[in-house]
Amino acid sequence: MMHTAACIFDLDGVIVDTARYHFLAWKRLTDMIGIHFTEEDNERLKGVSRMASLEIILEIGGRKIEESQKHEYAELKNKWYVDYISKMTPDEILPGCLEFIKELKGANVRVAIGSASKNTPLILERVGILELFDAIADGNNVKKAKPDPEVFIKAAEMVGIEPGRCTVFEDAVAGIQAALNAGMLCVGVGSPVILKKAHFVIRGLDDMSLSKLIEIEKGIRI
Repeated sequence: MMHTAACIFDLDGVIVDTARYHFLAWKRLTDMIGIHFTEEDNERLKGVSRMASLEIILEIGGRKIEESQKHEYAELKNKWYVDYISKMTPDEILPGCLEFIKELKGANVRVAIGSASKNTPLILERVGILELFDAIADGNNVKKAKPDPEVFIKAAEMVGIEPGRCTVFEDAVAGIQAALNAGMLCVGVGSPVILKKAHFVIRGLDDMSLSKLIEIEKGIRI
């Protein structure tokens, strides 16, 4: 008997990988304003809000600008990012994702998204899986950023399942902490070294199945 009644997935890095589009949009902005910005610099921006990311970029470039200019730059970056993700296709769904989610749905496990991105519905629609999810908690209906548990608590509420019966799939340290703060079982997606606080770590959803989730639960829940 499986304890988990709902699985909540972070979007970027778990279902799709939009990090490269964030990089392309920031790179376009930094080239425009004359700041040298690399993929290594971009690693510092993962899981960080748009305005906080801009602050890091300005710090890298040793720049100080007016608040109004910051908002202008952030909006420009987002416009370019939306242009990029508007061209996404179903080929960009990460391996194993569809198979695992369909297996969960077949077992009557609710599935939801828990993401900070306001662009979540657009991305899911572009890659053709919007209808697959029972609920979407994202930047459009959640205010507090991870590691605050609000996004996962909201997703649990939306599917009508108590937090203690939810399992979260996350690829970021702040997201792992948010899941733990919500009192949920947390499966890290990525590096066991970076995501060491997760209850269990897999390389990707192609390394996941219903039977494996049951085994993980057996090893963790008493």
